[in-house]
Amino acid sequence: MDTRSIGSLAVSVVGLGCNNFGPRVDAETTREVVHAALDAGVNFFDTADIYGKGQSEEYVGRALGPRRGEVVLATKFGMKMDEERHGAHPDYIRRAVEDSLRRLGTDRIDLYQLHTPDPSVPVAETLGALDELVRAGKVVEIGCSNFSVDQLREARDAAPGARFLSVQNEYSLFHRDPEEGVLDECRRQGLGFIPYFPLASGLLTGKYRRGTPPPQGTRITTGGRYADLLSDANLERVERLAQWAEARGHTLLELAFAWLLARGEVVSVIAGATSAAQLHANAAACAWRMTESERAEVDALAV
Repeated sequence: MDTRSIGSLAVSVVGLGCNNFGPRVDAETTREVVHAALDAGVNFFDTADIYGKGQSEEYVGRALGPRRGEVVLATKFGMKMDEERHGAHPDYIRRAVEDSLRRLGTDRIDLYQLHTPDPSVPVAETLGALDELVRAGKVVEIGCSNFSVDQLREARDAAPGARFLSVQNEYSLFHRDPEEGVLDECRRQGLGFIPYFPLASGLLTGKYRRGTPPPQGTRITTGGRYADLLSDANLERVERLAQWAEARGHTLLELAFAWLLARGEVVSVIAGATSAAQLHANAAACAWRMTESERAEVDALAV
């Protein structure tokens, strides 16, 4: 599998999002998915302390075991774990990294990411604490998530040493906000862009088609903020995109990955998997090298 760079890290263009491990997937299935990923050439694993309140990190660390050296291991901090554990204050960062290292069973985190901006702490202070971790060898590279253009520029100007080398924001055919400035800023600063929810919470997997009852128990069908994705307009768009992909011998899922990877700023498309079969489908999706003209056709179909 091809790789792209986040600073000194070479990450597979398809990554494994680990948010399902713990909340939806038990330890044994996590091990199966993790080993399927390694065997398929997926070396970029992205988790967070908040996923399952630490359970995801524990399951991933346990599943990797002696194969830890084969992966680029990314995790995040900053979202609220409890009343005491949250935010981007240097004191908390020092605590959070030790907690994540312990749960992951490792002596270093390859990519340590601030999960969300913390307006109560100057970003220079946050970056200073992260720089200490890099110099101590506990962290290799640092990144951020859910940052705007202005926040990326503020962080660039405030960096005392180590600086953010990646940004992870939501991006898919159904969520195009990064095209309104963040992707351009990534290109200017040399940041790797990591899209999360690349399959629009499952809408771009091919499971949801017009005239077909949706599978039950999924994120979209259980209600909440994802339920609006199953609108008539979105299902019409899914149908157009799926038919276009199928006419070219591809699946809708492959189209979703290829469309993202056609952007040079995108370094890895991270998608969750609850089974080895899902993992294999994701890993295979990177084989399609979408041309500029194909991407333009897809853009026209997705409106």
